Amino acid sequence: MAYVCRDRPQPILAPRHPVAGKLPRRRQGPQPHAGEPLRLAGRESRSAARRLRNQPLVPASRGSFEIRRSLPHGHVAAALATARCIGLDDLLPRRGKPRQRRLALALIIARLLDPAAKLATARMLDAETASHSLGEVLDLGQVSARELYATLDWLVSEQPSIEATLARRHLKEGALVFYDVTSTYLEGRCCPLARHGYSRDHRGDRPQLVIGLLCAANGCPIAVEVFAGNTADPATLVQQIQTLRQRFKLHRVVVVGDRGMITDARIEQTLHPAGLDWISALRAPAIWQLAAEGGPLQLSLFDQRDMAEIASPDFPGERLVVCRNPLLAEERRRKREELLAATEKELLRIQARVQRTRNPLRGAAAIGRAVGAVIGRRKVAKHFTLTIADDSFHCGRNGEAITQEARLDGIYVLRTSLPAEQSDAVATVLAYKGLARAERAFRCLKTVDLELRPVFHWTAPRVRAHVLLCMLAYYLEWHMRQRLAPLLFDDTDPVAAATQRSSPVTKARPSPAAKRKTDTRRTDPVGGTSFPVHSFRTLLADLATLTRNVVCFAGRRLSLLLATPTPLQRQALTLLGAHLAGP
Repeated sequence: MAYVCRDRPQPILAPRHPVAGKLPRRRQGPQPHAGEPLRLAGRESRSAARRLRNQPLVPASRGSFEIRRSLPHGHVAAALATARCIGLDDLLPRRGKPRQRRLALALIIARLLDPAAKLATARMLDAETASHSLGEVLDLGQVSARELYATLDWLVSEQPSIEATLARRHLKEGALVFYDVTSTYLEGRCCPLARHGYSRDHRGDRPQLVIGLLCAANGCPIAVEVFAGNTADPATLVQQIQTLRQRFKLHRVVVVGDRGMITDARIEQTLHPAGLDWISALRAPAIWQLAAEGGPLQLSLFDQRDMAEIASPDFPGERLVVCRNPLLAEERRRKREELLAATEKELLRIQARVQRTRNPLRGAAAIGRAVGAVIGRRKVAKHFTLTIADDSFHCGRNGEAITQEARLDGIYVLRTSLPAEQSDAVATVLAYKGLARAERAFRCLKTVDLELRPVFHWTAPRVRAHVLLCMLAYYLEWHMRQRLAPLLFDDTDPVAAATQRSSPVTKARPSPAAKRKTDTRRTDPVGGTSFPVHSFRTLLADLATLTRNVVCFAGRRLSLLLATPTPLQRQALTLLGAHLAGP
């Protein structure tokens, strides 16, 4: 048996080994005439007689039948079938050597199956030290780390071509494009991209790099860019606009980014000159100005609804969509109270140190340094009144400031250059909330599945190649998730999920089918069979138990055989476009 894709075959993906389970072809002897009884001589006649008597062909003796090697194969077959169906190898330029393209494909799939350092990846692909069947199926033979590094260098040199192909597949004029950034720390100090900056990993002690990711409206990754670790988020947007306009040849797209990305300066200096539209959000100071006395943002707007459209002369040519989420308001109140309570507790400790009789804290400068360390940690200084002298310190909450901020709890304002007939208020809110798909991509890239960090490469090209490799692995994972969704906790009925929400401002709710999977931990019956629900990673682990075995008889190689798949494995492979082909 072997796994065969239902779609067109790809040269670099097709195994070169014999079809599993097929025996060597017998030599053809003289054929009997019509009507003449078939006479089998020698060994063939004895084998036929044993078959008729339902007897074993060979006595089961020690050494007559053995499994020479058994490698995990099901997850490899699943990834290769998906890669073949989505044309993943078509992303790799044909000008590369065939082995180089096979190695690049192996690197992408290996990153998805078992993320590891390049040296460990070379060992798992090498025929002698393989930990799964990927190297054998792609006929790689001996694989060295040096060869993989050379493949990485070739891959990053072809990045513009690869990303342009992805853009042609998934983007078109007028489409939504999500853009978001993250950061990740590096090991060592030699990489020129390594700089200290705002760390989203909360590792301020390590140098880092900044990564910008472009995604299509459905969350499919399109392009990735690596910047120095001290690059500000808005500064990365310039490079992405050039990518969209010059490399992808797109002149009418809508860029969706968060409030820290699409700022007033970027709109005036980058988006306007490029003729691109955008959807973003306002920062808190701008919202307070709108909510000032006599301003366009009045709390009475939310007496009967949770969403309204307003206009302001401060934002000419833009539409503003004001939203209020009661759950978000409650969460902000809770978080603010916790921060205030924790800060107040530490300030009272400092006050006690100043007032104690034995070895008290003295000096306005010393007291100010201690207070500043506490106040700056949680960024709530505006909510406290502080009085510091050389021999005294008093603190208290600023009730007026707290009340003023609480008025706008749960309120956020979206801004867009799109006209209402092209994107109404509901569509604008849903588009901005779609940024969660880019954030999910970063979670998969950095921690959950592909383990982009920590980065051990020292040169800028190798770091960029490593990030590109992880992005391509996520591209494969994204397509696998779409097909495997019935077996995963993912929601397979977005229409039913949308009906669970009374407004796009409220929190997204799962569809009844998704909730049923979560509650029962079983899928809905498929052909009368219900399967355990998996995460993506545990499903790959389940598929890996389907092994590829080298079976030998009497010391001679007989065939390659696959273990019998379980019903769950068979269903997963069917969803991915692979099926079992018999001998």
